[in-house]
Amino acid sequence: MKSLIIAREKEQAMLDRLLTEPTSQLLTIYGRRRIGKTFLIREYFDDNFAFKHTAVSPLEFKDKDEKLLYRIQLDEFAHSMEKYGARLDGPLKDWFDAFHKLEDFLSKKRSKKKMVVFIDEMPWLDTPRSGFMSAFEHFWNDWGCGKHNLLLIVCGSATTWMLDKLINNKGGLYGRTNREMHMHPFTLDETQLYLESRNVTMDRYDIVQTYMMMGGVAYYMSFFEPGRSLAENIDAVFFSEGGFLGSEYDRLFTSLFADNKNYRKIVEYLSSLRYGATRPQISEKTGITEGGTLSDMLKALVKSDLVTTYYNFGETKRNLYYKLTDMFCLFYLGFVSRNPTNNPHYWYDNQNSPKLNSWRGIAFEDVCFVHQGQIRAALGISGVQSEIYPWKTLGENESSGAQIDMLIDRADRVVNLCEMKFTRDEFIIDKDYDAKLRAKIEALTRATKNKKNIQTTIVTTYGLKSNMYSSRIQRVVPMEALFR
Repeated sequence: MKSLIIAREKEQAMLDRLLTEPTSQLLTIYGRRRIGKTFLIREYFDDNFAFKHTAVSPLEFKDKDEKLLYRIQLDEFAHSMEKYGARLDGPLKDWFDAFHKLEDFLSKKRSKKKMVVFIDEMPWLDTPRSGFMSAFEHFWNDWGCGKHNLLLIVCGSATTWMLDKLINNKGGLYGRTNREMHMHPFTLDETQLYLESRNVTMDRYDIVQTYMMMGGVAYYMSFFEPGRSLAENIDAVFFSEGGFLGSEYDRLFTSLFADNKNYRKIVEYLSSLRYGATRPQISEKTGITEGGTLSDMLKALVKSDLVTTYYNFGETKRNLYYKLTDMFCLFYLGFVSRNPTNNPHYWYDNQNSPKLNSWRGIAFEDVCFVHQGQIRAALGISGVQSEIYPWKTLGENESSGAQIDMLIDRADRVVNLCEMKFTRDEFIIDKDYDAKLRAKIEALTRATKNKKNIQTTIVTTYGLKSNMYSSRIQRVVPMEALFR
């Protein structure tokens, strides 16, 4: 039911348009695991499909017999056809036979409305030496694309497969996919709507903290129980025995990438860096040879919404930086994997500790980094061309030189020097912070060679306390603006 769908206005608008197109449509949907792809399609169409099939996950199979898995996938596809009314004369011989029979079955349907066919987790069907892709390409090119009343939706979490085999296909499907839908995590505003729909009551201070750990992935937040505090819910899903998200990190990478060892290396290396790294640096530290393979892996990580790219202010455009911005991965690697604990109440017992307060400050920077559009809107510069990135002067390591949480380098010859502060009350600038801020302004002035006007900007939870130092701040963006 559409009424159960939270946000996803753009995605629903695309589905509305595809249903009115006078020709057949092939829609490819991809996005990180648990982002809500299947939920969106199932609820939008209210389970009214001409045919629907979900592939069998190979992840739980201890027996890696390729022939067995191939046979299971075919048999389950046949079962789905029979469930929708097809009459089969025996087991499916191969994927060509499967799609021929699907074609015959769909051809017998008489409907003026679009027939919606949904194949979920399609990458799992493409087992080694199965011939699946050749059969699917033939099905679409020979029959599907010539129909006027067909909407074929294919979906999958395995980003590399979806990009290589469908969206960037250079073979039989080249130029054949009509639309692609990249589903992203929720924003803060959408996160609030989702929590409210589940009767989980939080103020925006706690919703931001939730985002720091869950990154706007609805499935992760579905384990929160109404009536519990944020700390109690975090302990339940991460630190208690049998916590629902205790093994999610491994499953995330297994579902996204077939050979995920090197992807993990990249993510775990980037998780230790506040400002990311260039491709040569990643190659050197991970041992992955720089070249096409590494480039493809980095592109896949970006497409999976795990990594964000940016250029460092003042450096050549050849130096593209890759920064880990997936909140779940950052939180898991920082608190669950690298700092294991047997305390099932770890978060509740330590929520006011210096370690967690320090983490909140850093994580808030990441939240702001993925809500750049909201910050630009709050500053009234949505229509101004700009580049946004964290910035530091070059030093021996990440802790040396001037460091600025976010720079907004604008085409109108203005640079917003943005500092992010996550506090329980109005942020107070004291003498020491004023000195640090002046040093950052001076460093940035040297870097811009006095050619741009620098506007000091604070992005903080509850605004800025007025005192003898606060006049140095020219723009204040409160937490509320990130929810707009």
